[in-house]
Amino acid sequence: MTIADAPSRRVERPELSDETIVRRVLEGEGDLYEVLIRRHNQRLYRIARSILRNETEAEDVMQDAYVQAYVHLKQFEGRASFKTWISRIAVHEALARLRLNGRFVEWDETMNEDPRNGSPTPQTPEDELSRRELGGILAEAIDSIPAPHRLVFVLRQLEGMTTDEVAQCVGISSDNVKARFHRAKIALRKDIHRRIGRHAPELFAFHLSRCDRVVANVFARLSSRSRPHDSK
Repeated sequence: MTIADAPSRRVERPELSDETIVRRVLEGEGDLYEVLIRRHNQRLYRIARSILRNETEAEDVMQDAYVQAYVHLKQFEGRASFKTWISRIAVHEALARLRLNGRFVEWDETMNEDPRNGSPTPQTPEDELSRRELGGILAEAIDSIPAPHRLVFVLRQLEGMTTDEVAQCVGISSDNVKARFHRAKIALRKDIHRRIGRHAPELFAFHLSRCDRVVANVFARLSSRSRPHDSK
């Protein structure tokens, strides 16, 4: 089955590891690429949004990342996990868009600079806050963190990636990951940070309708490609 023939069935296939799916896609089962897309959509959305702070651009970057990953799938050698590999591609695509739009300057901040203060958090009584309102407050607070620290925070706190995984994904040392994560937490008010632990999975949610749209768009873009190929 070619990539163009792949149906949208909202498949999960939890019994298959990422690496097994990659191998089978390379062997010609292009429809299984949908499993990888759906499996990693939430993470890639959060990564792209943490860099771009724009939902529409984040979706575009996700699609670019999946297309690039498919085209270069033979280059995945398993030294890092597929999760780290595809996350790194998403980071690269998002940063490339920042450069293209002339917004890369904030990523040149030095590690010695203190995170800027975010906007004051609305003093709404906790018992009157709905989940959506709280999520909005937290998202706004996270958006106020300087860009290099924000990405590390999203990967570590929201996605639960290890320090080493984040280091591989972002391309910095483990010590720098720890430093950025620490500074990101300082940038958030203590009461907001306390709530993030309970509500992190709900932040920057990537809903099923968006997931379906990304799957459809990626497969449409790959329709002219029957198999991944090497990039020389």
